[in-house]
Amino acid sequence: MEMVSSGRRRRSGVVHLVVVVVVGQLMMQQQVRVCDGAVQYNESAAAAGAWGNAKATWYGQANGAGPADNGGACGFKNVNQYPFMGMTSCGNEALYKGGKGCGSCYRVRCSPSRHPACSGNAQTVTITDMNYFPLSPYHFDLSGTAFGRLAKPGRADDLRRAGIIDVQFARVPCEFPGLKVGFHVEEGSTPVYLAVLVEYENGDGDVAQVELKEAGGRWTAMRESWGSVWRLDSNHRLRPPFSIRIRSDSGKTLVAPDVIPLNWRPNTFYRSFVQYSS
Repeated sequence: MEMVSSGRRRRSGVVHLVVVVVVGQLMMQQQVRVCDGAVQYNESAAAAGAWGNAKATWYGQANGAGPADNGGACGFKNVNQYPFMGMTSCGNEALYKGGKGCGSCYRVRCSPSRHPACSGNAQTVTITDMNYFPLSPYHFDLSGTAFGRLAKPGRADDLRRAGIIDVQFARVPCEFPGLKVGFHVEEGSTPVYLAVLVEYENGDGDVAQVELKEAGGRWTAMRESWGSVWRLDSNHRLRPPFSIRIRSDSGKTLVAPDVIPLNWRPNTFYRSFVQYSS
């Protein structure tokens, strides 16, 4: 009799555990459902410019650009300067996309109904870093500057003290006025190994594929190295100048002819004369 009673208790515990797991899953799903006019967010919603729900935190200095070195896991340099001006964010994997989300732009807003210091005005941020510890399916770990911009005038510190807030976000085209697509040849590049950081693409902002063409050669696919850095490992000395062809997330292509010159050097930035139309 005691054995049967004990078995029932064990089964009851299993049922309770199942209930807890199911409730937890429903709570996670609820985080991406309709709230304050937002829709369940996915790639289709992003393409349509719909608003989704997310969590937002901030890191670095209160008025800084995020990382102490003004860079991040995408490889962009000096994100405290133009054109980023510190309006940057880490993205969890759903936003960072293994590096293919680097450079993509989002409008982010928080509602005064959720926190009295929120202005409700949307601000544009660029994904420049990786968030390794997300609090929700979509999580923006904003720079201190970007987080403060979500606040009403004079309330930035009040909002930053909240630490974690609910926000809405929408994918938007990137705009880099006055800039052409740029290519930074990374430190460590050699005549048989070339690593290039791609940046400042209007429109999608991110890069899905990169190809390189040597002088007199054919297009060769480069491999994604990390963040927005792409590399080519060659079995022969590469013949400059190099043309580069990039494809964005939406499939748009752009060719920068002979953008990396004969006398190229590592750790050097080369600006093209081409840009995606806004």
